[in-house]
Amino acid sequence: MKNITMGGFGIAAARPAAITRIRIATVIAVLILWEGMARSGWLYEGVVPPLTAVAAAFARLLVTAATYRHLAVTGWEIAAGFVIGLAAGVAAGVVMGVRRFFGRAIAPYLDGLATAPKIIFLPIVMLMFGVGVESKIALGTLSAFFPVVLNTAAGMRQINPVWIRVGRSFRLTAWQMTRRIYLPALARSLAISMRLGLGVAIIGVLLAEIKLADSGLGFLAIEHYNHFRIPEMYALLLFIFILAIGANLLISRLLPGH
Repeated sequence: MKNITMGGFGIAAARPAAITRIRIATVIAVLILWEGMARSGWLYEGVVPPLTAVAAAFARLLVTAATYRHLAVTGWEIAAGFVIGLAAGVAAGVVMGVRRFFGRAIAPYLDGLATAPKIIFLPIVMLMFGVGVESKIALGTLSAFFPVVLNTAAGMRQINPVWIRVGRSFRLTAWQMTRRIYLPALARSLAISMRLGLGVAIIGVLLAEIKLADSGLGFLAIEHYNHFRIPEMYALLLFIFILAIGANLLISRLLPGH
């Protein structure tokens, strides 16, 4: 038994190293493929620039003050949209879980709206909030709301009914039930909701900035595209990708048990 345990421990200990090797190999393979495409001449010149051009553009991006001005705008829009969408989604999901009849009644509408691309709501939020920062925040909020509310409502259906009966037997108020029973039981669902909500909030805000903005990382990306600054565009996309990964890792670190 000891040998089996030690063997199992050895396999478990080897897994992180194997995963790391696979990740490194994947990155190397993508870079080799990218450079091969850039030098093959199969695509229109400049569509896939050499890695050296992208790396140089990335270095320039990091030392340019305008990059961080645009980042501050986008960061504020994403943070505000994410927080508002998260709070509204959790509240609505809890209500749907507590009022099961109400939840079943509106579920088809939420499911339909959740699958619709949120960019179609941009004309509506522009009419309601104008073309400034508020419309970008509103689209980020809409994007974050739907995965959060659906995931929270699903989590509410998984709560042990015994816990709910105990809370009601102690005559807890709706707020006390939410704080002491619902939210602790929804810890895993909330963790997933936060990660999903952040991802789609980023997408919603960037799409809104691409369509109509005069600042922000989305605006900067479309400006590079319009002026055919392709290495700068790819460098900016890489910058956004790294920031998104960092934000996701930060949420994972802050959440208990993750």
